[in-house]
Amino acid sequence: MKFAAEIAEHQRRKEKALAMGGADKLEKRRQAGILNARERIGRLFDPNSFFETGLFGTSIHADKREKSPADGKITGFGKIEGREAGVISNDFTVMGASSSATNSRKMAYVKDMAKKRGFPVVFLGESTGARMPDIMGAAGIAGGNHPDQYLRMRETPWASAVLGYCFGSSAWYSAMADFTVMRKGACLAVSSPRLASLATREAVDDETLGGWKLHADMTGLVDLVVDTDEEALAAVRRFLGYLPGHHKEAPPRLAVPAGSDEACGGMLDLIPESRHQVYDVKKVIKAVLDRDSFFELKARFGKTAVTALGRLDGRSVGVIANNPLHKGGAIDADACDKITSFLVLCDSYNIPIVFMVDQPGFLIGVEAEKRRMPGKVMNWMNALALCTVPKISLILRKSYGQAVLNMGGNGNAHEVAAWFTAEVSFMDPASAAGIVHGITREADPERFEAHLKEMSKGNTAYDLASVFGAQAVIDPRDTRAYLARSLDIHELRLTAGVGEHLMRTWPTSY
Repeated sequence: MKFAAEIAEHQRRKEKALAMGGADKLEKRRQAGILNARERIGRLFDPNSFFETGLFGTSIHADKREKSPADGKITGFGKIEGREAGVISNDFTVMGASSSATNSRKMAYVKDMAKKRGFPVVFLGESTGARMPDIMGAAGIAGGNHPDQYLRMRETPWASAVLGYCFGSSAWYSAMADFTVMRKGACLAVSSPRLASLATREAVDDETLGGWKLHADMTGLVDLVVDTDEEALAAVRRFLGYLPGHHKEAPPRLAVPAGSDEACGGMLDLIPESRHQVYDVKKVIKAVLDRDSFFELKARFGKTAVTALGRLDGRSVGVIANNPLHKGGAIDADACDKITSFLVLCDSYNIPIVFMVDQPGFLIGVEAEKRRMPGKVMNWMNALALCTVPKISLILRKSYGQAVLNMGGNGNAHEVAAWFTAEVSFMDPASAAGIVHGITREADPERFEAHLKEMSKGNTAYDLASVFGAQAVIDPRDTRAYLARSLDIHELRLTAGVGEHLMRTWPTSY
């Protein structure tokens, strides 16, 4: 056979690279129920669509080449629901998937091709961080000088899955991604618990340092928490389904599932008549969106607000809603950060925004001021002003104070409508009566009620519509039809559904 020796050598090298860290390490993962880096790629992409690049990459050090198949990071391209995407999958069985000169070039290549050719990048994180001793010393640290390595201009969507220890670059790309899903048991941190313990002289474990509860409940760095690798990969596929492949195209529009119009007909059963009773706004959102299209982000963080992707009449939309179920819907510092981040996401990828408003104002007090509440409120207002995608604001029950503006009122949305149950004012009339007249209901019920009646004048949905502060007052049961038609009208026809992306350099984490 011609080239027999070359064919045999090629096959040997290929098998060596595909074997990753060896049978023993792979078997341990299998027994633990954790997918390896190549199995994850197989779950992420459509069958038989993975096109690998850098298979024969190894360490730059001759003595480590046989120990570093694919240099610990598997990179390439594949299809997700028929659309192109890039992937960087960390192979923890090879030198802990530590970052090195070769695999950093592989990563840079995938990111660069995604930006130039217009498709998303998926980071499957599990890494010990920088490779030592390669990075030690002046030559090692200076050799990694890439000024735009962590630059995000949001040309294409980034999605990240935290699937094990994620230190160093795995943590950086998770923090920078447009969507981050974390498997329970994984750890996302700047560096390992061991190094953190050495630095602080305090014992620290994985969960305390960077577990899922920390990032889902407190930092907000994680958008979704799941139990398994398989669920994480399915979530990435689903998230990308709402987004375009790149910032210069509109998101895909899908067929409307049968029965999507039915739930909105029962809207009056989902909301209480009394404004003082709470309810879960997620039920309202689901009734309005296409069936089974509700996809919530950061559900455990900033719970007074809901941020979710979904579809309305087949079109991708972003929903920002106050949730009276938590703190009566009063907007706290975490909710401000969550909403601002979501505005950036939607505007960057041409997703129209629907506000569903039922809020008593911003949460005030000493703790709020310590959390820099004025700055967060203004960050939100700046983001809202820079949003060039269609914005529709619907007032469900109450909307008070500065938050009227933040939730799209007073010209901060392209269209404002109100349910016939809506009430809009500077503050809750009962609070206003107490502040202005210095009385309480308990101290002087008759006088208090008289002043309450005075403060309640001119607050209704029809009062707002009479000065064109709302373009329409609607029956809650007509919400889905009204929003669908409004989004048709406000579609960005002149630019084929593409916005101006004025927030493309907005910080990814703050």
